[in-house]
Amino acid sequence: MVAYLRLRFLHLLHRCVIFLPKRCTLLIDHKGPQLKKRLFTPGPTPVPESIMLKMAEPIIHHRHPEFTELFTRVNENLRYLFQTQQPVLTLASSGTGGVEATFVNLFSQGDTVISVNGGKFGERWVKMPRAFGLNAVEIKTEWGKAPTADQILSALRQYPDAKAVYLVHSETSTGTATDVKSLAKLIRENSNALVCVDGITAIGAHEFRFDEWGIDACVTGSQKGLMIPPGLAFVAVSNRAIKAMETSKLPKFYFDLRKALKSYEKNDTPWTPAISLIIGVDAALQLIRTEGIENIWRRHQRLATALREGIKALGLRLFSDSPSYAVTPVWVPEGVEWKQFNKILKGKYGITIAGGQDDYTGKIFRISHLGYYDELDMVSMLSALEMTLKECGYPFELGAGMSAAQRVFAS
Repeated sequence: MVAYLRLRFLHLLHRCVIFLPKRCTLLIDHKGPQLKKRLFTPGPTPVPESIMLKMAEPIIHHRHPEFTELFTRVNENLRYLFQTQQPVLTLASSGTGGVEATFVNLFSQGDTVISVNGGKFGERWVKMPRAFGLNAVEIKTEWGKAPTADQILSALRQYPDAKAVYLVHSETSTGTATDVKSLAKLIRENSNALVCVDGITAIGAHEFRFDEWGIDACVTGSQKGLMIPPGLAFVAVSNRAIKAMETSKLPKFYFDLRKALKSYEKNDTPWTPAISLIIGVDAALQLIRTEGIENIWRRHQRLATALREGIKALGLRLFSDSPSYAVTPVWVPEGVEWKQFNKILKGKYGITIAGGQDDYTGKIFRISHLGYYDELDMVSMLSALEMTLKECGYPFELGAGMSAAQRVFAS
């Protein structure tokens, strides 16, 4: 046996000798240190190192008391995040799956719902209910503009039997925020319609008070303000929404929220959950609780303000008339070609941002400040932006953007 082990060791050593020179050559030929990658997209957003380490621990079983204890804590902290005493259900899906769950659980075929379409995701909340046989009334707003009270009121008067109004709190494609608080009050005072909110890039960035504002359903996703990888949707539901589930006749099985509510009462899930992601969200929610939700809202406002002041100091134009605290869209300046700009920003400086969508492809770019970001992240982003613009031949005073952002932080 000793001889055999010695032989195996020599064999492995021989293989290492064969392959080692190639690896060494790669290291010797490498020009400089490895480029550090920085993510500034509005989903996925950066994941804190402490959360990644937590998710890397050995997996646990979802029907064991260890998971029940963890999930109990998650459910409690989700209520804190949404500022509610109502159930917040966890689904193994993206945010889109969470919104689909609201459509198939709250309504029946032929019901009328009013959806605000001011971007790529608002458009989705018009197409989706139509796929399930609902009468989706579209309130279309120009990209970069928020819906007005008059638009909502006009639709409610025209469709008094509407079962719900769907609002997008932060439209990711346009970086536009909607005044959900005021519009929810308007809807409640002028109809019996449920107030349903796409909070996918708003929860954790914008002030949001589910109970106080009279919201009936709100959805967010894990890869946004919750700072973990994609794969979970969270759906908060009011008593009115729960009552609407009793009469809904649309088909559902996996996304049956009645099953989810029944399991929720036992701090359990009806199906196999995404265990590692729930372990991650437990750690993320504890970070959120420690910082304090009001402090987090203020931090996002501060980061967004500083970044925008820096962008304006460079002579660039902002896209939205009602800017979100989650993401800032910017017009690509005249004379700068988007593909070249993006190639330099990512290839030379390791910065990944989001481009425009649909008619705005190549015309705008979007910078995220949602989730795990601080002041120095914004300064770094502006520094890379300045150096990239300089290489693209755009004229401005070098350092102007960073200085403007620093003045905001210093104040």
